[in-house]
Amino acid sequence: MTRMASSPFISGKAAAKNGFMHLITDQSELDEIVASFHQAPFVTVDTEFIRETTFWPELCLIQMAAPGLTALVDPLAPGLDLKPFFGLMADETVVKVFHAARQDIEIIFHLGDLIPHPVFDTQVAAMVCGFGESVSYDQLVSRITGAHIDKSSRFTDWRHRPLSDKQLTYALADVTHLVEVYRHLQAELERENRAHWLNEEMKVLTARETYDPQPEDAWKRLKMRLRKPLELAVVQGVAAWREREARERNVPRGRVIKDDAIFEIAQQQPRDAAALARLRTTPKGWERSSTAAGLLAVVNAVLSLPKDELPRMPKAPPQAEGSNAATELLRVLLRLIAEKEGVAAKVLASGDDLDRLASEGEKADVPALHGWRREVFGDKALRLVRGETAIRFDRRRLTVFEVGD
Repeated sequence: MTRMASSPFISGKAAAKNGFMHLITDQSELDEIVASFHQAPFVTVDTEFIRETTFWPELCLIQMAAPGLTALVDPLAPGLDLKPFFGLMADETVVKVFHAARQDIEIIFHLGDLIPHPVFDTQVAAMVCGFGESVSYDQLVSRITGAHIDKSSRFTDWRHRPLSDKQLTYALADVTHLVEVYRHLQAELERENRAHWLNEEMKVLTARETYDPQPEDAWKRLKMRLRKPLELAVVQGVAAWREREARERNVPRGRVIKDDAIFEIAQQQPRDAAALARLRTTPKGWERSSTAAGLLAVVNAVLSLPKDELPRMPKAPPQAEGSNAATELLRVLLRLIAEKEGVAAKVLASGDDLDRLASEGEKADVPALHGWRREVFGDKALRLVRGETAIRFDRRRLTVFEVGD
């Protein structure tokens, strides 16, 4: 059916051909297009946002597409209620297709208090289908469809209104090409009998705890060399305090206090403003602020803890003799299996997986020993660690063989 140029949902090809980009700012238009998407088997979704100056990303644009449908939604439009969009994201009969979905899902979770389901992430699917490590969207589109995406509008201020046709064309391309990419990857997964591989990955991607981390766990993202339980306790307390402050004020964590300042505070353990002022990593005069007062209260509370309430220092598992060499052998095995299966190596196992497999063997609680990864790589890795298989150079090729053959 031919649609008038004023329609909020026309085919992506027609939109590009006519040079017309329509941005939905009206509630009735949003309700109508979302109702149409509810009838589709899948919808491709992308968002544009800004988060350089905030803790939570500021949603500036929503793009959606399905066979015969496209929509550009302005979440900054006065009075526009996104409830219909969130309802679509919760519709179990419609597959939500993203590329590199984590940040998009984080936004939907924060604003709509829900995790889209079911989800298909084309970046993960591409790695499972042998397109390499973390393949970019434009690379994937080029390899599957032959189309070239103009990325010149990628780094733009999406809060500024009005958005230009060039910006909207760029934004729409992020979902229109995704329709064909999704169909290609879905067919490839079914052909190779790997759909269940992706399903396992999507369970992690759509887990609520992935997007709702507890402030008490904030210290785990910090890479610091701590020597004493008291230092660790200070880091844990200050990191949790910073997380709460950043969320409440909606500012980046570094705007509250920087990582290196947390490390120095853990070492120096200042109890008052004068001691805080002597630190090199805090701004001059900051020690007199209400924020600094809150920080000092946390530090003093930690320093008053009884010794038996201090956390235990995390210990790395002991390295078995020869484990470094075993890790290198496992790395070779990983590459061989990844090439044979046509899958990105890091999807099968991480560097930490290999280290722990080498030192702990069957006792290693790592993803490589669970689900489809164990079938494809984990069991073979354990056989190599136990000496039941080996790797040799044969006729200019590395091969795996059974010991005794």
